[in-house]
Amino acid sequence: MGARLGGTGLGGAGLGGRRGDDELAETHEINVTPFIDVILVLLIIFMVAAPLATVDIGVDLPASTAEQQPRPDKPVFVTVKPDATIAVGENVIARDGLAGALDSATSGKKDERIFLRADKAVSYGDLMEVMNLLRDSGYLKIALVGLETRNLETRDGAR
Repeated sequence: MGARLGGTGLGGAGLGGRRGDDELAETHEINVTPFIDVILVLLIIFMVAAPLATVDIGVDLPASTAEQQPRPDKPVFVTVKPDATIAVGENVIARDGLAGALDSATSGKKDERIFLRADKAVSYGDLMEVMNLLRDSGYLKIALVGLETRNLETRDGAR
């Protein structure tokens, strides 16, 4: 009453490849077509999603809610003024004299943190140029200084 798989035209061998058995042999082959299909779908999803992940929004970054970090006893401030002039401490200097002014302010310690602050009107390109000057001078520890929003809210609420 059962069906037999013999006589398939394979010389008496059934689908299992063994003569005289009614059981099918397991095939140990991986079908990679579904795997490739899934990979291609994921590739298309990421190709569509990647341009959507970029941000094209104008940013005004001077305020921060970060906890105030302890400052050293004598912090070295580099200030970029609205007219793009640079000051180390209170002294306005030329851009090519920045390395020498920082060396005298830090006593030649290149690992000392430099606090960089800039006016809102300073363009991002000018700020990056000053950061590149600091890096080229050997000062790699740069801290950006901004206003704390908690202090602004307290002052505005007290008025």
